[in-house]
Amino acid sequence: MMTAAQMRAARAMLGIDQRQLAEMAGVSLPTIQRMEGSQGTVRGMIESLTRVVEALDRAGIVLIGENAASSGGGRGVRLKAPP
Repeated sequence: MMTAAQMRAARAMLGIDQRQLAEMAGVSLPTIQRMEGSQGTVRGMIESLTRVVEALDRAGIVLIGENAASSGGGRGVRLKAPP
């Protein structure tokens, strides 16, 4: 699951605003605003969440889940290594 903080951090790493993420994911701006306004884990329709995660993935973002292998542990985001 993605947290609201991860979503905001991912946008910041990409240098995009909420409107740009909405366009990339094919969802509405209010949907992105609601997701980022969530407390903790992002809430929303599964289809919308999937679209946002896929859009971030296409843009080069790796979402790090709880207890996932990473040098710092915990949750976070990181850019993928260039192909």
